[in-house]
Amino acid sequence: MSVAVRVLCQFTAKRGDLDLRFTPAPSAREGIAGHGIVAARRGREYEAEKTLEAVHDGLHVRGRADGYDKNQRRLDECKTFRGELSRMPENHRELHWAQAKMYGAMLCRQQQLSELRLALVYFDVDSEEETVLTQDCSAEELQTFFEQHCSRYAVWGRSECAHREARDQALQSLAFPFDFYAAQRQLAEAVYRVAVMGEHLLAQAPTGVGKTMGTLFPMLKAMGAQKIDRIFYLTAKTTGRQLALDALRALIPPEVKLRVLEITAREKICKHPDAACHGESCPLAKKFYDRLPDARAAALERGTMTRAVIDDVAAEHRVCPYFLSQELARWSDVIIGDYNYYFDQSAFLYGLALEQGWRVGVLVDEAHNLVERARRMYSASLDAEALRRARKESPPMLRGVIQRLSTEFQRIADSQEAPYRVYDNVPKTLLKALDTYITEQSALADQAMALPEPVQQLFFDALAFNTLAMELAEHSLFEIAHPEHATFSIRNVVPAPFLRPRFDNTRSVVLFSATLTPRDFYLDLLGLPETTRWLDVDSPFSADQLEVRVARHISTRYRHRDDSITPMVELIVRQFERRPGNYFMFASSFDYLARIAEGLDRLAPHIPNRLQRRNMSESERQQFLDGFEAHGRGIALAVLGGAFGEGVDLPGERMIGAFIATLGLPQLNDVSEQMRLRLDQLFEDGYAYTYLYPGLQKVIQAAGRVIRTRHDRGVVYLIDDRFARREVRELLPKWWRLQTMPV
Repeated sequence: MSVAVRVLCQFTAKRGDLDLRFTPAPSAREGIAGHGIVAARRGREYEAEKTLEAVHDGLHVRGRADGYDKNQRRLDECKTFRGELSRMPENHRELHWAQAKMYGAMLCRQQQLSELRLALVYFDVDSEEETVLTQDCSAEELQTFFEQHCSRYAVWGRSECAHREARDQALQSLAFPFDFYAAQRQLAEAVYRVAVMGEHLLAQAPTGVGKTMGTLFPMLKAMGAQKIDRIFYLTAKTTGRQLALDALRALIPPEVKLRVLEITAREKICKHPDAACHGESCPLAKKFYDRLPDARAAALERGTMTRAVIDDVAAEHRVCPYFLSQELARWSDVIIGDYNYYFDQSAFLYGLALEQGWRVGVLVDEAHNLVERARRMYSASLDAEALRRARKESPPMLRGVIQRLSTEFQRIADSQEAPYRVYDNVPKTLLKALDTYITEQSALADQAMALPEPVQQLFFDALAFNTLAMELAEHSLFEIAHPEHATFSIRNVVPAPFLRPRFDNTRSVVLFSATLTPRDFYLDLLGLPETTRWLDVDSPFSADQLEVRVARHISTRYRHRDDSITPMVELIVRQFERRPGNYFMFASSFDYLARIAEGLDRLAPHIPNRLQRRNMSESERQQFLDGFEAHGRGIALAVLGGAFGEGVDLPGERMIGAFIATLGLPQLNDVSEQMRLRLDQLFEDGYAYTYLYPGLQKVIQAAGRVIRTRHDRGVVYLIDDRFARREVRELLPKWWRLQTMPV
């Protein structure tokens, strides 16, 4: 068994309450810089990042002490922070001392020392001041401490080793419980190869292939072959998580003890949203770490830890369900969660994988969504209205600094005459005002949860904006817009520089979707290595199952919309009368949909239709889909790229056709044009990267709602003359047999 000092101490030395008052912590970059400054101050004799290791009770303990001064015989454990150090919870400091003592014991053994001075060096990243706490220890007492904690961890570690051995043995003999489709086997074999070889894969696989099982099964087999330590299954939507859970239930026999964890967002699982995360405010934070061992053991015994299971166990043991799930991630085999847990700036699962040294297999479901999601992860904005609200509700000690930030913000905004403009750099005066504000509010970090919501939100927005401003480069735009009130934004255009380290530090990543064409678009924007393998899975469907008709006699361009309504409605009516049933009608906007619905009411009042509304609730969306009854009849009108354009499964007679009256191109505006210019500069194909590829991705996803099984038959109308163009047709699925309607 092998374990890092930090991991061991987190398991054996955490006691008392969960307490998040002493936050936010410095960023990883600030932490590294702080450690560098401390080491540089110590002189040439100072040994920074000293590697240490020792063995006890069958446990190999390893780590790197932050620094050792052999002249003073002092070992440093350095911690960066911001805020008021005196408010640090005592159990945080106890954990730091535990880490220092573990390193101290290993150093005494390595250097044959009889005694050692330990130092906790707290470095304030804002003031760059050090606070040093020291403790003199004998080698004997350090060794006793070391052995106690190693023995405590080893009991758990041996059970973990036994679990992994049984898990891997069971997974090696795991058999696929169904008949493999030829296309599904093609996908599964490719996933297994890259998982074993430590490579990445872009897999374009049509709807109906069985992508969830076709990727999970081979990754589980690679885990059984001891090539993968953990599997992360990442989704864009909650429905994707449920599909993964259902697939694992079907794949894994009851006798295989596989630990599956579903991670749920904090705001959805928190039981006391009005309480702060510390023991004096929230009863579930009180003595959290004292109750954690029993809660952890109970949850792991359940095997599959869904949101409902976590809720039950947390209630039984009176602990926070969200932070229980975070702790369980350390001991789970398969973790299912949202993209952001691995790809955003403070990605929990990515950080955990690095900390633990895991070989991770990452499965990215519906991966065509990752480009836009990642752009949002690495974008940030500040606006005048948010500043105004925060200033109005801020406590007196912050009002002045928020006012100064607001004044500088408004001065810059007023100097711009145009309603929208992109700049090469963020003004230094704004960065200085932001830095001052962040520093002053950081000093109140322990009181953060007591501050009014607008003040809290401004702080986190300012932190995100400031962090991205420090990294502003050609991958992002700094823009100022003020149609009503001013908004300053750092808009990410190319997430690749931020995501590339994720791919470089991961054993194997498989990104799969029905729409991943063209390959270079995803390689360029996501930062995948050039060695990433590509697979275009054969469709399980035949061209005879799906009629694809191109209505080139209709233009859906904005200037032609008045003229398009009547011929479009006539086309819909002809198809409906030819084969009555349930159809989707996709268009580019709510206004356009409303006009099409009016046309249907006027020309074909006998055909039922219903219209997607803006901001429908989850229950309203479900009610909308429930209208697709088997053998029902009607037209459901929806916006392309919205809630119903993907992730909707209506097999058989529940849906027999779709009309798609748009190429799905993003709206032509100042922002899109600036993105086009930047992408043209970087990849020499700005129009396709900004408009054509994202638009047709939505079209193909929407058309994929029609044929869901090998027994379905249906029709898709592509309504616009531009669908007849060669460059557009080449991007459509190769198994489609297009029929161009006469003009």
